[in-house]
Amino acid sequence: MKIAFIGLGNMGAPMARNLIKAGHALNLFDLNQTVLKELAELGGSISDSPRDAAQGAELVITMLPAAAHVRSVWLNEDGVLAGIGNGVPAVDCSTIDPQTARDVAAAAAAKHGVVMADAPVSGGTGGAQAGTLTFMVGATPELFATLQPVLAQMGRNIVHCGDVGTGQIAKICNNLLLGISMVGVSEAMALGDALGIDTQVLAGIINSSTGRCWSSDTYNPWPGVIETAPSSRGYTGGFGADLMLKDLGLATEAARQAKQPVILGAVAQQLYQSMSQRGEGGKDFSAIINSYRKPE
Repeated sequence: MKIAFIGLGNMGAPMARNLIKAGHALNLFDLNQTVLKELAELGGSISDSPRDAAQGAELVITMLPAAAHVRSVWLNEDGVLAGIGNGVPAVDCSTIDPQTARDVAAAAAAKHGVVMADAPVSGGTGGAQAGTLTFMVGATPELFATLQPVLAQMGRNIVHCGDVGTGQIAKICNNLLLGISMVGVSEAMALGDALGIDTQVLAGIINSSTGRCWSSDTYNPWPGVIETAPSSRGYTGGFGADLMLKDLGLATEAARQAKQPVILGAVAQQLYQSMSQRGEGGKDFSAIINSYRKPE
């Protein structure tokens, strides 16, 4: 299949690489010329703009940092909608607000009869590289059936959430809980350390008791508890705190619009905002534990 893939950052580049390995012909666009050249060496074709990439494509995939980028890449004069063919299926895998996903999908349908889905992902850069991502897909049943085989070449768990926009709802609700749970585990681990229990012992108890959760048993924020977690490599790699701050912002703004209280989510957002203001936004989000630890 001829696929336009636009947005080749930490997530998009390995996703595109897996599609090339699966035998698809990719038209590629990104502002990063280095990654474009790397993927071109694997067989991808470099495009001059989103419009150029979309021309002749049988499917368009975008993976972008924020809602403003999605609107620009799709709606600008040299954007996707200026080059995409009538009725070509499309999917945006960015994590953005649900309303932007619906607005861009409506513009695509009105201009070219393009049926568009939102399909944000979970699984991090490791999942993108390994092709084990979870895709949360908001689409018509017909479009989901079209996209599923292609998404399955980049991910392991492809979930149909409902109509366009519901993929974003699933993603922001999941990450809202993730941010809150990481703060909770950080508080518990730091308290245990301050009171004198061995943190390995405490983590083992939590992970075999009712406090068990992913933030503790897989991604524990205390250094040395989980050897594969970012906390054991100086909080490098993984999911950046600024990205968590962005997702919590999406969740709290969506909650404001729905007049739905997210009290713990708002507190978590402020904690990550403080972390970012201290210049630690590039660290993994589990470094929030340092807000609770006494300086050594």
